[in-house]
Amino acid sequence: MKAVNEMKLTIESRSVNESFARVAVSAFVAGLDPTVEELSDIKTAVSEAVTNCIVHAYENTMGRIYIWVGIFEDSTVKIRIRDRGCGIADIEEAMTPLFTSQPQERAGLGFAVMQSFCDKISVRSTAGKGTTVTLIKKIESRQRC
Repeated sequence: MKAVNEMKLTIESRSVNESFARVAVSAFVAGLDPTVEELSDIKTAVSEAVTNCIVHAYENTMGRIYIWVGIFEDSTVKIRIRDRGCGIADIEEAMTPLFTSQPQERAGLGFAVMQSFCDKISVRSTAGKGTTVTLIKKIESRQRC
């Protein structure tokens, strides 16, 4: 199915850009008239995915984060957040709640948070080449006056 509207955004992996990515994606999705809760869910999931790129993919280095957002006819939003960083050796292990590669600094809940706020997430990764996280959220139709 082809998106009826889409946007692309490329940002550097600086922590100051996490909030920009979150706001940019939510502003784009706002055209669907989501509830405050739905918009908050999207912001939180995007924030976690972008933070993973900054903290893990490009640890101690700078890189680019590529964000694509598609809105579909049935009010489904698909968000793809991709990096070209170090990749994830074991995706299943990385998605286990409380697992972290940085136990002194991180809680290991990023993927669990994304899963709780989205209808579906998928992760593809290749060691040394990067990771793509896809978030899917259906915006429920609201009866308008």
